[in-house]
Amino acid sequence: MPVPGMLGIDTAKDELVAKFVEAGARKGKWEMAVPNAPKGVLQLLQNTPPGVPWVIEPTGRYSIAPVQQALAAGQEVLLAPPRKAKAFLNSLQDRAKTDRLDAQGLALFGLSRDASVPLLPYPIKKAHVDELDQLLSARKGLSRARSSLALQAKELPYARPVLAASLKEIDAQIETLDKQIEAATKQHADFEAVQRIDAVPGIGPVTAAAATARLAAKEFKRPDQWVAYLGMDIGVIQSGKRKGERGLTKQGDAELRRLFYLCAQSTLRCKESPFKAQYERELAKKLSKTAAICAVARKLAKLCWSLYTHGTSYDPERVYQQPAPDPATGSGEQAPG
Repeated sequence: MPVPGMLGIDTAKDELVAKFVEAGARKGKWEMAVPNAPKGVLQLLQNTPPGVPWVIEPTGRYSIAPVQQALAAGQEVLLAPPRKAKAFLNSLQDRAKTDRLDAQGLALFGLSRDASVPLLPYPIKKAHVDELDQLLSARKGLSRARSSLALQAKELPYARPVLAASLKEIDAQIETLDKQIEAATKQHADFEAVQRIDAVPGIGPVTAAAATARLAAKEFKRPDQWVAYLGMDIGVIQSGKRKGERGLTKQGDAELRRLFYLCAQSTLRCKESPFKAQYERELAKKLSKTAAICAVARKLAKLCWSLYTHGTSYDPERVYQQPAPDPATGSGEQAPG
């Protein structure tokens, strides 16, 4: 059933700017700016016409609280994928960059989607997934800070004693976070796959936890959807000197993509790794070493999807077996465990 319109909402730390656009219109009928607080969300709920969904881009914690309040009140909230929404907003003619125009653009973006490609409901993380994500994010920040300080320690000998003390403190903090991450993964059934993924040669507990957290938070029905989310799928590059060449799309989760690349490098150093043969096959196809490692990383990612989705345990003998056809779809979508 067609909706009467869309309410686009631009979210910021202190303010929510909303614009209502009727179906078939090009400009907003009315707009509101309210505080990004429960009372402001209540104002928007009271003014939203019946049957009109909200369209919101994910902006971290600035958007989560109002979305949670709206969903609790029974309001339909749709997710505007950032890259697609940005491309749409940039396509609008004579468009300046203001919160009000962004809100109107989000409403028009929602109305532009036909029934075959509708916007999906705004996903809200479960509390235990959010906890693990926050711990992993903190660990990533500390790891990057440590890498920067370690580099400075090499280049600044006079500051080395002070930097050494800082590095020692960061190492202690990372160790504490690792214990918290391990404890968090053992407290909920959604994370039971961490142990099985951690058994794959080259994949460590941090990558196992990060991959499981993402797989638990989102529904990937097929391994290629998971690979695309990571930005590890292959596409044609149309920019710079590599125009027309094939390479990674790099449009997904950059941190997980980096972790899987490091895992691929690690697994090639493991004595019992079944992935070495694939690496050699990729090199025999005249791929570069980097491209061959990316192919192994993609295989590791698909294996993680399979272990999580099907609840199987790692078996090196089955890694490169062809999957049996799925009775429901008639295709061999299931990657072997």
